[in-house]
Amino acid sequence: MNTNSPSLVRYGVDVLIRQPARWAHWQRVGLVTNDAARCASNPTRRSRVAMLEAGVPLHRLFGPEHGLGAVAEDGAAVPDGKDVLTGLPVVSLYGEQLRPSRAQMADLDVVLFDIPDVGARFYTYAWTLFHLLHACAEYGVPLVVLDRPNPLGGVLEAAEGPLLEDACRSFIGNDAIPVRHALTLGELARLWQAERVPSVRLDVIACEGWTATRAWPATACAWVPTSPAMPYFDCAVWYPGTCLFEATNVSVARGTDAPFACIGAPWLDVAALVARVAVPGVHVTPCRFTPGTGPNAGERCEGVRLSLAAQLDHDQFVANDLRPVALGLTLLAAVMSRHPDQFSWAHYPTAANPEGRDHFARLIGRRDLSTALANAASTPGELPAHIARWTNSNGWADRVRPVLLYPR
Repeated sequence: MNTNSPSLVRYGVDVLIRQPARWAHWQRVGLVTNDAARCASNPTRRSRVAMLEAGVPLHRLFGPEHGLGAVAEDGAAVPDGKDVLTGLPVVSLYGEQLRPSRAQMADLDVVLFDIPDVGARFYTYAWTLFHLLHACAEYGVPLVVLDRPNPLGGVLEAAEGPLLEDACRSFIGNDAIPVRHALTLGELARLWQAERVPSVRLDVIACEGWTATRAWPATACAWVPTSPAMPYFDCAVWYPGTCLFEATNVSVARGTDAPFACIGAPWLDVAALVARVAVPGVHVTPCRFTPGTGPNAGERCEGVRLSLAAQLDHDQFVANDLRPVALGLTLLAAVMSRHPDQFSWAHYPTAANPEGRDHFARLIGRRDLSTALANAASTPGELPAHIARWTNSNGWADRVRPVLLYPR
């Protein structure tokens, strides 16, 4: 696959650093960030360090889920702290609070947001931004989003629903957007400003050189793990679909070298699953793994691993050829059908949802789909039509077109 030169892609933070006039009047700056936020030109350089070295007057840091280090376990509350790299105080936005308080914002001239995303609705960094928009509007503090590419690309026709229903709102989804939304966080911020928080003073510093119709490998930028279970880009490819298994007693291979690229359980009939799930362009191959965390932790699991067929590349994945949410639902229906006695739904306790109830509804965005999926699993011939209807993004492209920052 042809790739861009690294010099052609610059993140919002790279653009900011080159333009000191943008921060000439700032005196106290807040920054929401983590260790995954690097400079495009130097993947070893944390963006907060680069900003300080350039002269941006950072005063206070805010950390999302997984903490400033991007290494805290999924769903674990993160305490406040101090950044060992900069000496700045760090306020956690995933623990006792999910948005900054008035006191934590009162002495700031502006708040910057610089965190990489993976393009799926239930990845919580987007909802930290959502809460931040509301806090900035309430407290009268300007917000600047330093944008980054969507690793799954920005082809709007490749967006996959369902759109989130009001009854399923939570910290893994608080607006009616699709599971795979095909926007950058900067574009999502512009959408929420237009539809939800018109009073917020928002500026988005766009990426330079990013082609929204290409997948992450075409940027030629290094992949930096965005959280402990997202060590490689290929994990992000399948995540919008396989993350649905987090609401079940089936492992998504956390603690292995391929989280979200594999699913499995000690009792899984792999041969039946491989025979049942045939998706053009996707290899579904048998594997064995021992998860480090989650369901069946420490047990040998029989599973399947997902990969792109040899004749495809990641750009074809972006261009609507492959649909990970539909694939995840297909896998889920196959497991439910083959293992009605072993399969079960499961709670998923987190700091934002301590009881962990209704996790599948919160992930998929509809309360009726667990029952609908069980019914459809018994009629596999009709399943593709059901899934196509469930994953329809229902006018999403027309809704977001006014806020787009990159040509599609």
